[in-house]
Amino acid sequence: MSDNGGSETGAFLAGFIIGGLVGAATALILAPQSGEQTRSQIREKGIELRDRAGEVAEDARKRAEEAAVEARKRADELERRAKEMYEEQRTRVTGAVEEGKKAALRKKEELLGGKAEKVEPAA
Repeated sequence: MSDNGGSETGAFLAGFIIGGLVGAATALILAPQSGEQTRSQIREKGIELRDRAGEVAEDARKRAEEAAVEARKRADELERRAKEMYEEQRTRVTGAVEEGKKAALRKKEELLGGKAEKVEPAA
């Protein structure tokens, strides 16, 4: 689904309605009948087009709502996965920092011949 689906639907509806009106008007004007019959047919076609436009708009609204629900579901899933990844990476980094502190302390003790004071790494 494209990002500008709403404007495409609006353009389609406008083209559909305008095309229907022009086609109906042309057919009625060129038809050999009285003015009263022509006005009656124009009125009927206008009502038909209005009803059809309402149906198309309702269908578009339903599809837009369904797409919004699906987008919310995807966003919630992405948020959940991002939190999981963040926690996993945070745990890894914390572990790596602690291991680095321990390794530095061991190396210090090794260099000083085991005479260094034992300092607990800060949490």
